[in-house]
Amino acid sequence: MKLSEFKFDLPAGLVALYPAENRDESRMMVVHRDTGKIEHKTFKDIIEYFDDGDVIVVNDTKVFPARLYGNKEKTGAKIEVFLLRELNKEMRLWDVLVDPARKIRVGNKLYFGEGDLVAEVIDNTTSRGRTIRFLYDGTDEELRQIIHSLGETPLPKYIKRNTEASDRERYQTIYAKYEGAVAAPTAGLHFTKQLLKRLEIKGVETTPITLHVGLGSFRPVDVEDLTKHKMDSENYQVPDTTVELVNNALDHKKRVVSVGTTTMRALESSVSANGRLKPREGWTDKFIFPPYEFKICNALITNFHMPESTLLMMACAFGGYDLIMEAYQEAIKEKYRFFSYGDAMLIL
Repeated sequence: MKLSEFKFDLPAGLVALYPAENRDESRMMVVHRDTGKIEHKTFKDIIEYFDDGDVIVVNDTKVFPARLYGNKEKTGAKIEVFLLRELNKEMRLWDVLVDPARKIRVGNKLYFGEGDLVAEVIDNTTSRGRTIRFLYDGTDEELRQIIHSLGETPLPKYIKRNTEASDRERYQTIYAKYEGAVAAPTAGLHFTKQLLKRLEIKGVETTPITLHVGLGSFRPVDVEDLTKHKMDSENYQVPDTTVELVNNALDHKKRVVSVGTTTMRALESSVSANGRLKPREGWTDKFIFPPYEFKICNALITNFHMPESTLLMMACAFGGYDLIMEAYQEAIKEKYRFFSYGDAMLIL
């Protein structure tokens, strides 16, 4: 398929700037692949669609406050440093994006807070990418505490407002456990402890994978021929307990639902030769777009995504291109809220 086939006009007013007051009271569109039927529900109604023996797979990655604001030495120029990932714990090396990039060169020192933290630029990686070394003598734990105190929740740029204190909690799933993501696995933001408990009482198992979401999810696709697009690699782990639960559900013809496109990428990157899930740890750059035959999940919870995004492409691969694009037009007409803090879609 071609990039241009995933274009649609989205009114700016439908981009959610804040989450719903209560997580599980976001709206939820339910799309039935077998009949093409579209229903309009509230997220907590999701319990109606699952039963004893079904398995919900979530991504338990935890977002860290990856956006730092500081100053260049000598000039004092204001700079933004976005921490992408730690490259070497002992040497305190990080892969980062910088802004304004043209002013930040190898050898520059960058100061954060009241000089609480200093970094040196040691390499150029891309036009905006740099490798920096934090010049810090304390323990790794102390360094992380400073980054947490100085860093800001990395809301996507399309949320055009200043970050607020409440974002630390709301731009994080309630089951977030392992720190390493620079963007939230947003389909999971709709779950509450009460809703998970109600699902558990009904006999529905919830089980995790971990995929540390990078900025690749938001990177624009700039080739018309989708076969030429390369996804950024993301680190992930599929544990034994999840493998056992998922394969048991598949063997008994139960529902296996992926909470989000990040979870789906991890699961589809861990398929055995006989079409079952296998334990895996490593990196995935899997790019899923139509046509694609899904091996593991038969249901997907996702948000409403940007035009021409890899996330929309995966939703179309799962739900069927025509049906999902029709559902998006319906969502615009019904004024659903889009993107990270927006409403949900359940594809069955």
